[in-house]
This record gives sequence, C-alpha cells and structure tokens, in this order.
Amino acid sequence: MVSPKRKTALLVTGLLLAIMVTLLISLKTGTMTIGPLDVWKTLIGQGSDQNELVLFDFRLPRMVIALLIGAGMAISGAILQGVTHNELADPGILGINSGAGFAVVLFIYLSQGSTTSQVFILPLAALAGAVLAAILIYLISWKNGVSPIRLILVGIGINAAFSALIIVFQLKMDPNNFTQAQIWLSGNIAGTDWTYTLALLPWILILLPVTFYKAGTLDTLHLGDETAQGLGTHVERERLLLLFIAVALAGASVAVGGAIAFLGLVIPHLARKLVGARHKHMLITSALLGALLLLVADTLGRNILAPSEIPVGLIVSLIGGSYFVYLLMKS
Repeated sequence: MVSPKRKTALLVTGLLLAIMVTLLISLKTGTMTIGPLDVWKTLIGQGSDQNELVLFDFRLPRMVIALLIGAGMAISGAILQGVTHNELADPGILGINSGAGFAVVLFIYLSQGSTTSQVFILPLAALAGAVLAAILIYLISWKNGVSPIRLILVGIGINAAFSALIIVFQLKMDPNNFTQAQIWLSGNIAGTDWTYTLALLPWILILLPVTFYKAGTLDTLHLGDETAQGLGTHVERERLLLLFIAVALAGASVAVGGAIAFLGLVIPHLARKLVGARHKHMLITSALLGALLLLVADTLGRNILAPSEIPVGLIVSLIGGSYFVYLLMKS
C-alpha cells in the first residue's frame, strides 16, 4: 500500500506536469495560433517581435495571474473549511468575496476609472473590504467564543448584505464604470499584465508558506476547541490568525481576478478525496489543483468562442458547480 507521503509526492509531481502541459497549450493557442517551435524560440529570445509581444505582454501575464489566484483562492477555502469545521465554508459563501467586491466596486465608483498606480491600490481596497466583512462576521458570531455553525450562518447574512450594497453602487455608476464592475464581478482576468502580477505576487509568496507552516495547527483545530485547548493550542488566537490569512488571500485574489465562485469550495473537497484530511498533504494539493483548474478555465475561456472570450469565473462556476452537484448526488 502506498504511504500518504509517497501518494502526495506522486500527485504533486503529476499536477506540476499537468500545469506545465497546460501552460504550453495555453501559450500556443488563442486568436493567433503560434506553433510549438515558435513558442520555444520566443521563450529563449529568438522569436519574432510579434510573437514576443503576444507571449510576453498578453498571454504569460494572465497565465501567471491564473496560477496565483487559483492557488490563493483554493488555500483560502481550505483554511476556512478547517477553521469552521464545515466543508461548505468558502470565501464566497462566508461573505469574504462580497466584502472585498464591495470595496473594489466602491473604489471604482469613487475614482471614476482606473490607472496603472490604482492596480496596486485595488488589492489593498479589497483586503480592507474583506477584513471588514471578517470583523463583522467574527463580532456578530461571538458569544463566549465563536461557534463554527454561528460563523457560517452570520457569514451568509453578511454576504447577502454586501451583495445588496454592490448592486446599489453599480446602479449609481456611469455606463463605462458599470460595465467594468460587472465584468470584474463575473470573474475575469482578461487584460491583466505584469503590473497586476506584481500587485498580487507578494501576497501569495508570503501567505502561502505561512499557511503550510500552520498545517499542524489546522489539524489540531479540526479536532474541536476543547481537544485543541487540551493539547496546548491557543484556539482563539490561532483561529484569528488563520482567518486573517484566509481573508488576505481571498481579498488580494478577488481584487485582481474578480469574484470567482466555487474555487475555494470545491478544490479542498477534491484534495481531501485524493490525499486525505491531513492539512500537511491537503494544502499543497489544493494549491496546485486550484492553480491548474483556473489555468485550464482561462485557456478554455480564451479559445471556445475565439476571438470573443468567456470570463474565467463563468467557466469555473460551470466546472465547479457540476462537480459539487456530483458530490451531493453521490453522498
């Protein structure tokens, strides 16, 4: 029988290979098809100016963005499911995405458009909105501690409230800003460039390793508050820290990629089925699965109706929603 460690190592290797293959397919396909040999020549600096423009300025940035957002949203969902002891927990359901979305929509409304410098401000605005939503959820849920069930129910209410506020401000926007906000809310990474990558990269590079380091704490919290306290864990302190990490990952990802639904809900489910519930193995698997799914979704969205594009959030919702219905029917 294969040990969990070896099983995870084999799966991680397979996922990395799948990501590399998808990257190559995504690089060569699109409105303008580029042959595999021309892709390779361009990557090593021997391609034409046109191919360099297409690959380095248009395709590679959004592919890197897809990998970062996919990993960030999947890990955020895995943390929330571990902290709340509820496999239905997800940044979207708990109101984290809608809090971040409200902050971004409000920012677009007040700034009347975007500039290059605002690209770096958007993640901060989204983080502020996500943190506000998380604080409201935590404070309203508090009653001699925080019950995971109460956390979920309050989160659903906060999600509905922020979603209503988003609609209110959208209705006040001029047509151009309304369209920008609507496309963003559907989950869209078209038009992203290296500036967006630089805005998101520090959040992912810092918070993902911290989450992997806290895998043992998530395992302990999963045993229940009383057991965790008996094992010497400062439950509320660790829960707050992990919630902040989940909120920051979701907020930064939503700021760049919009409100991409189902990613943080479905990916942890799939990872647990593949490698088990131990977060040491599940988190790294979730990150790679999320990155792969969003990259595949972006590739499909760019090519199914080319030259038109389908927002990546709609593709993810279709894939994730179908898988989730399958899970519900099976269990």
